[in-house]
Amino acid sequence: MSLITRVKTTVKAITGKITYLKRNIKIPHVWYGNDYGGFYVCPEKINKQSVIYSFGVGEDISFDESLIKEFGCHVFAFDPTPKSIKWVKEYNTPQEFTFYPYGIDDKTGIVEFLLPKNDSHVSGSVIHQENVDDNKKVKAPMKCLTDIVRELGHSHIDILKIDIEGSEYKILDSILSAPVQIDQILIEIHERFFSDGKEKTKILLDTLDKKGYKLFGISDGMEELSFIKI
Repeated sequence: MSLITRVKTTVKAITGKITYLKRNIKIPHVWYGNDYGGFYVCPEKINKQSVIYSFGVGEDISFDESLIKEFGCHVFAFDPTPKSIKWVKEYNTPQEFTFYPYGIDDKTGIVEFLLPKNDSHVSGSVIHQENVDDNKKVKAPMKCLTDIVRELGHSHIDILKIDIEGSEYKILDSILSAPVQIDQILIEIHERFFSDGKEKTKILLDTLDKKGYKLFGISDGMEELSFIKI
């Protein structure tokens, strides 16, 4: 991200236009993935046996590939978006990358999935927001985390990443109540989609803090947030 962009983001935070974020724990952290699709990760304890869940991959798996290359770990990726499903099928994915053509929600079922207004874009959403077209929709399968981990047989997730275009606020409680231990939770927040976005972010931060998750990584754009369970 350019210096100009970082300065603009900082000014927005200081003036209250977006939530001002500050790390509440200092631990080693490394950026994995490209500028667009990356997150900070605490690399300690990540190894070949680690389990990574990656929700919302679009047409960019640089984050997933970076972790696979660095640690040799297995990434379980999920996305219900038609363009994403097509792209993954045609892309030469690593052997350690397993893709599931459904998304995450607070309950399992079929939902109306809104497609982007711009046909050249890939990211859809179940949330009515500025980047999607209410008249362009498809039926998409979604599953709650409880059902996913039971089906895949996981009781422990080293890293859970979600970039799900505004649904992060809606599904957080269901993630935290799932019968699985999660060490790191990485979230791209989309408060800009909502008139009460700052309040939604505050609730999200408070909820994670009460569950013992501390904010250790913040991207320059202040949207990619990384939490670790203490």
